[in-house]
Amino acid sequence: MATTVAGQEALLHWLALHLVPGLGTSNAVKLIRTLGAPQAVFHSSVSELEACGLRPAVAQSIVSGVSFEDAAAEAEKARAAGAEIITFHDPRYPDALKEIFDPPLLLYARGRTDILQAFKIAIVGSRRPSPYGYAVTDKLSAELAAAGLVIASGMARGIDTAAHHGALRVNGSTIAVLGCGVDIVYPSENRKLAETIAARGLLLSEFPMGAVAFPQNFPIRNRIISGISSGVMIVEAAQYSGSLITARLALDQGREVFAVPGNIVAKQSWGPNLLIKQGATLIQDWKDVVDALPTPVRRMIFEAQQDQLCLQGLNAPAATSGAAPASEITVAPLGRRLLDLIQLDASIHIDALIEQLRENCAPEIIAALCELELAGQIRQLPGKNYLKVW
Repeated sequence: MATTVAGQEALLHWLALHLVPGLGTSNAVKLIRTLGAPQAVFHSSVSELEACGLRPAVAQSIVSGVSFEDAAAEAEKARAAGAEIITFHDPRYPDALKEIFDPPLLLYARGRTDILQAFKIAIVGSRRPSPYGYAVTDKLSAELAAAGLVIASGMARGIDTAAHHGALRVNGSTIAVLGCGVDIVYPSENRKLAETIAARGLLLSEFPMGAVAFPQNFPIRNRIISGISSGVMIVEAAQYSGSLITARLALDQGREVFAVPGNIVAKQSWGPNLLIKQGATLIQDWKDVVDALPTPVRRMIFEAQQDQLCLQGLNAPAATSGAAPASEITVAPLGRRLLDLIQLDASIHIDALIEQLRENCAPEIIAALCELELAGQIRQLPGKNYLKVW
């Protein structure tokens, strides 16, 4: 019990330091690295804190302890929301994140904190991607997640959302780094996705509980997306976009930068195509990502693939000799005709499908579309638009 009380008291010191007005992330981490622990910071005098480079007003705020009341309220909010607080000295705090210039003092987490120490790839891009962007993101995310990598992104509209869905589709792991509190869902249409990630992956943020998604928060959170990852992949990004900020941060942090090439006349392709011109690794296949990663990551993936092959070999005798491979799915004639009309790189509206298949009634076409969607051969985009799954 004494350990629990001591742990709670230590957490309050971390939170209080995190909530000191005007302190900032860089100064907070500098104090920890200089003085060793938040308790030592709060036991320091104003002159000692000023000697560490703090402004007099900030030093006085620390010494007065005014942030402790806020810290107690913050801890209660986190408990009520089922969130854990991972401090800079917590073993679960990602080692890679500690290496960046301005790591967060602490992280709020909802979900599986065990994946914080796993190897991660960030996938980010346009909030208004093309059907090609959706398809390639879903494909690459699913393949990388199936290989054992954790997919990190920001749960924004568009490419971020597709990256999370791709990982979850193959029962992989994914981390959503938020520009708001972990108890806030932004954008609101991703509420179901946020619940799924909290249950099967991890929601992560450095912003306090209840913090809303102000525009200035997103460039700040982008350094965490790249900071926790071994590399960052850009899929469609305009000339001036947050994704390019993330790519620049990744370069500053010594991370690998990957880019998926796109149509040279499309605005969304400007960012990744420019990055490729500047030396980013061009991605055509998930193995292109793996080939550019550090040796420990490649070894982990190779061992995971070997284990999977061994398991398949052990299970093979149990399969009946006449069974068809799982990838072969029987498709009705109407379904095959729909697959001929639905493309990989351009969505088609349901009205256009009904117009081109006049010999079939609308309910038959809708039923066939549902079967194809359940079989994972097509996916429905907003507005009753359909796209073939890669």
